[in-house]
Amino acid sequence: MRRDENRSCDVRCDMVDHSGIEAPEILQKLAQRAGVGFNASKPWDIQVYDPIVYQRILRHGSLGFGETYMDGLWDAEALDELFTRLLRFDIDEKLAGRPRVRLLAEVVRQTVLNLQSSQRAFQVGEHHYDAGNDVFRAMLGRNMTYSCGYWRYANNLEQAQHDKLDMICKKLDLQPGERLLEIGCGWGSLARHAAKYYQAEVTGITVSREQQWFAQERCAGLPVHIELMDYRELQGKYDKLVSVGMFEHVGPKNYRVYFDTAARLMKDDGLFLLHTIGIYATSHTVDPWIDKYIFPNGKLPSARQIAGAVENCFLIEDWHNFGTDYERTLMAWWDNFDAAWPKLAQKYDRRFYRMWKYYLMSCAGFFRSRQGQLWQLVLSKRNRTQGYRSVR
Repeated sequence: MRRDENRSCDVRCDMVDHSGIEAPEILQKLAQRAGVGFNASKPWDIQVYDPIVYQRILRHGSLGFGETYMDGLWDAEALDELFTRLLRFDIDEKLAGRPRVRLLAEVVRQTVLNLQSSQRAFQVGEHHYDAGNDVFRAMLGRNMTYSCGYWRYANNLEQAQHDKLDMICKKLDLQPGERLLEIGCGWGSLARHAAKYYQAEVTGITVSREQQWFAQERCAGLPVHIELMDYRELQGKYDKLVSVGMFEHVGPKNYRVYFDTAARLMKDDGLFLLHTIGIYATSHTVDPWIDKYIFPNGKLPSARQIAGAVENCFLIEDWHNFGTDYERTLMAWWDNFDAAWPKLAQKYDRRFYRMWKYYLMSCAGFFRSRQGQLWQLVLSKRNRTQGYRSVR
């Protein structure tokens, strides 16, 4: 047997599942049920350039799917629509059972370990938010707001983000001179908005050094203080609290500590607005590709988990879902990033480009499929004497 024939045999043997069915056939049947083809002609079909893709997907699930895309081993013209179709079909759950040992290990990791402990709190800042302000400037636009925009009255990203920030301040009934605590302040867009337009005194905290210095510079001259710290270290009393896009990093083992901390920090007649991504059903696993490359130690909450964690701590005054707006936000971010790539390419390689595209397109599909939700909750203490009127 020639050397190339021997290699062909090795590849073929490696492409066979333990049941004796070839890996391409397994995946093609699954994908076909989601309306997706391999090497077919629709924009959302998967074009495979190396047959090892099939085996890596079967062996490693979402991680193998994402890594082979980053490596340039497959592509799809309409990547966002590909993910929409796969996630509507719950392909992640169907692939999760292969192999079951890996799935069990992930469940144990999520339920036994505290992956969001105070010792790990700064890891996501170092890994993701400190990746480079140039990337986020290019993607997020002038407002530097890294959370879902509110598109009800907007026709562009800047207006959608401005409307979201203003809606948050109105939901909080923010008054001049009030002390506002922002748990997870990002690059300071909300802190600046609240101080500039509502004359609030704002304290913001972050676990990212890049975000801290950028927010400090951005809010110079305003009554805004930006601290690098974990939320569990906070002290003092505040009139209003807000947390936008940070709860996804708290983790189920810390939900009660998080809300107890918020209750301790908030005055009795105050309000707390929680803005978070959520999932439609409770899960004990996370997407391994997102966990490795984008948000380490993250965990999306379900409605049941949030409701259980606030019980006997806060009243839920309002629960607003505008998750369908996130798809539009993500696609606007992608347009910005892609347009800026010629300049960014001087610093980042092609694999980074494909990683970032996979990240934004998969998230767009996540929300378009309705697996992903975006919630804003307004919370109060029982001894707040005023009633509350919802704001939209």
